[in-house]
Amino acid sequence: MRAQVDGALFEYRDLVDGGVPAYLRERGKPGMRIGYDPKLHSPDALDRLRAAADASGAELVAVTTNPVDDIWDDRPPIPAAKVAPHAESYTGESAASKRHRLGESLSGEKADAVVITSPASIAWLFNVRGGDVARTPLPLGEALLHADGTADLFLADEKVSPELRQWLGNEVAIKPSEELQPTLAAMRGKRVRLDPATASAWYFEELKKAGAEIVRGTDPVVLPRACKNAAEIEGSRKAHTRDGAAISRFLHWLATEGQSGKVQEIEACQKLEQFRHDTGALKDLSFDSISGAGPNGAIVHYRVTKKTSRKLARGSLFLIDSGGQYLDGTTDITRTVAIGRASKEMKDRFTRVLKGHIALSRVRFPKGTTGHQLDALARMSLWEGGLDYDHGTGHGVGSYLGVHEGPHRIAKFVNTQPLEPGMIVSNEPGYYKTGAYGIRIENLQVVTPAADIEGGERPMLGFETLTLAPIARELIVKALLTKDEITWVNAYHARVWDKIGPQLDGEAKAWLETATKPL
Repeated sequence: MRAQVDGALFEYRDLVDGGVPAYLRERGKPGMRIGYDPKLHSPDALDRLRAAADASGAELVAVTTNPVDDIWDDRPPIPAAKVAPHAESYTGESAASKRHRLGESLSGEKADAVVITSPASIAWLFNVRGGDVARTPLPLGEALLHADGTADLFLADEKVSPELRQWLGNEVAIKPSEELQPTLAAMRGKRVRLDPATASAWYFEELKKAGAEIVRGTDPVVLPRACKNAAEIEGSRKAHTRDGAAISRFLHWLATEGQSGKVQEIEACQKLEQFRHDTGALKDLSFDSISGAGPNGAIVHYRVTKKTSRKLARGSLFLIDSGGQYLDGTTDITRTVAIGRASKEMKDRFTRVLKGHIALSRVRFPKGTTGHQLDALARMSLWEGGLDYDHGTGHGVGSYLGVHEGPHRIAKFVNTQPLEPGMIVSNEPGYYKTGAYGIRIENLQVVTPAADIEGGERPMLGFETLTLAPIARELIVKALLTKDEITWVNAYHARVWDKIGPQLDGEAKAWLETATKPL
């Protein structure tokens, strides 16, 4: 992102390799007192920062008021969107069932309650959605789930409607946000579970002052939320079929009007959003689209602005990473296309990325396998050419929730969470040549039980691809693909034609038929 940050104002630091702890070790000095806001740091994060400060002789000190808040005169008001019910036809399970199911797990570990601080966990647990966060339908609030399945939900008064109260029922007490601290203060002698990786240090300090016994453990909602049920998976299939039609109309537009060499990145971005709006079902984008032409495509998390927008010049590659929020599912897809004629090198790199994508789509693996263990499959063809990419290969995706969702992922970095049936994860290897072009191919896929293998001895899992949109055939070097890889491409495109073709008409449908022909 250096290309989008002013080096005269900011010093560049690697957030992954060292990050803030490395900075504290380097810049901290004996006797230095460094303040932190306990509402903005989790205990796990503070442990890392404190160790770094101690190593330099400095001391971390909690502040009662954040100095940034004190001088932020034009701060926008706190979001206060109404919290809305999310129908059971989409969630596949009632909120009461979820609460009692998780309450029983608390009883099993002799905990009286758990504090839920993640907005995504609150949305899933109570079958509600909000509008407080851009691109993600989250309600800002907190909750206290008790072992008997009852709950306290803390929301700003203006977010609460009579419909919401009726939806949540008598077992959920809706309380003003101001009552959170007094409620925690009344937990003396109770065993209360808190997630030290996600809840801020403030919660731990308040419960400690109250005399509660704190049980450190992961947010109990995270894993059930990640393992989608049958209704959520079917909803995702429907969302991707709808979204795939919008994407295909856009790719047809790119293959025709987009080839002029005069189209701007911003224009392309807006065109795709319009095709999604035309479905009549789009609630929002799932993130700000990454619309990168030529060298901008090599900036992995590029955000187009009027100042940086480039033309989709002929002889270049164009990368578009985008997604939509629909009531029945969240989508995320990346396609790379040629504008004009692509070079031999571009086609080679694209095909290597495709080979990695196919490997991760086709793999079958034993139960208990983590995404970390699969990551190399997506990189092998690139490695053979002395190439690689510096981002993760896959992230979890929510059900009309966050486009990035844990606890699972596919990446070089170690992740101990096994992939489990129902988890939706992206498959997005790439290649980026700085100052020239970027390539990424991304589909979402869901973990499913794999068919029995003759002679096999262990239960196996695999992936079902959810995303449905053509992959640029003109960039594929068929000679670099194996027979099985060609079969995969042809079968995928046949499925795209079968599911998306009936939704198109006219020139767009004729284009799709050509775009999905066998190699």
